[in-house]
Amino acid sequence: MGDPARKAELFAAVAQTGKALAHGKRLELLDLLAQGERSVDALARAAGLGLTTASAHLQALKRAGLVTTRREGVRIHYRLAGDDVAALYALLQRVARAHRAAAGAARAAYLGPDDTDCLTREELLERVRSGTATVIDVRPPEEYAAGHIPGALSVPLDELEARLASLPAEGEIIAYCRGTNCVLSHDAARLLAAHGRRAARLVDGMLEWRLADLPVEAGTALS
Repeated sequence: MGDPARKAELFAAVAQTGKALAHGKRLELLDLLAQGERSVDALARAAGLGLTTASAHLQALKRAGLVTTRREGVRIHYRLAGDDVAALYALLQRVARAHRAAAGAARAAYLGPDDTDCLTREELLERVRSGTATVIDVRPPEEYAAGHIPGALSVPLDELEARLASLPAEGEIIAYCRGTNCVLSHDAARLLAAHGRRAARLVDGMLEWRLADLPVEAGTALS
């Protein structure tokens, strides 16, 4: 029947992974790292954390084996330990929305009203193939550089209004961002519609795109 003490140790070891995930800011850090490798100071800024606090959360994730590090001089860079970590994070979001009403309500409050058109990944690919849509990546430039949908233009949300004139006047503009909990594409679609543009957003984002094993390009945007 097995050794009860060793069985308890087994389940306790697995529970350490769950414990590492049991903090909202750690999940936010995983959300950022799902977009690509980042330094500690960049993660702290993006997550609105002090450097010491960010480092402590990252160390907890590292002890659980969820992230790995790379040193470049005096700077430490973090990345997810594997695609399975990204898949675990995405699954955790889906389970929370499906089984906790509070999670769905909090998401709706953050993303705002359901007032924008959205497309699936398959619909986006079809419209790109047909040449009827322009795809814009509204994440920060460093996330675009780490990996983006092939052919997408880098137009960070805070630059979108100023760059409207550079986008095609005809056809649809499809915005995407980090993932299903990312508000950037929602705001981009609203801004485009307010300026009379035909706009839609990808229903999820780059996290789910990667997990679906769809093509990804890396490299900075052309100036």
